[in-house]
Amino acid sequence: MHIMEGFLPPEWCIVWFVISIPVLVYGIYKLTKITKKVPEAKPLLALMGAFIFVISALKLPSVVGSSSHPTGTGLAAVFFGPAVAGVLSLIVLVFQALLLAHGGLTTLGANVFSMGIAGPAVGFAIWMIFKRAKLSPSVGIFTSVALSDLVTYVVTSIQLALAYPSEGSVLAAFTKFAAIYAVTQIPIAIAEGIVAVLIFSFLAKHKGNILSLLKVIKSPVSNVDKEVN
Repeated sequence: MHIMEGFLPPEWCIVWFVISIPVLVYGIYKLTKITKKVPEAKPLLALMGAFIFVISALKLPSVVGSSSHPTGTGLAAVFFGPAVAGVLSLIVLVFQALLLAHGGLTTLGANVFSMGIAGPAVGFAIWMIFKRAKLSPSVGIFTSVALSDLVTYVVTSIQLALAYPSEGSVLAAFTKFAAIYAVTQIPIAIAEGIVAVLIFSFLAKHKGNILSLLKVIKSPVSNVDKEVN
């Protein structure tokens, strides 16, 4: 979800920038490390960046001053970790703000935190649970990506509630924002989860060597649900 340009008070714009910067610095370090250790992963990084750009540009009107859309960052977090997903989201959000007037530069810190840090962190944690429990990768991908998307809207609701409490109550404002988001975001999250499973299955079948080098799967396989980590 993108909070639009000029919608957040300046003090909250600064707060979310300050919170996001350390994660992005670490993400740049991780990104550099991955590209040096697994140079074959560079095309996949580019693919994930393009995927995030395209899918998150498919916006629907939602809460005043914001929009609902898929995020794409959950799948990137599974492949490269949440910090790298944050860096990819930063790049995407800057281009969308400049080229599509989608989101904004003043709200960049808030949008990066919700879409590129909080959502991917939860999605990655869920993926690791499925992986260590040796459960179905396809179910793990769906659950991780769908919940990553939903957590993004929960965090966005919190951000808006903190900036604009309803009659002085942050909880009341959060409930209002989250309820409005849920109408569009729940079906969007389900659809994004399904798309992510299809992409993951295709890559596991045709680019399994790269995913194995990234330790996403153990080895290239023709049927991803036969491969559990």
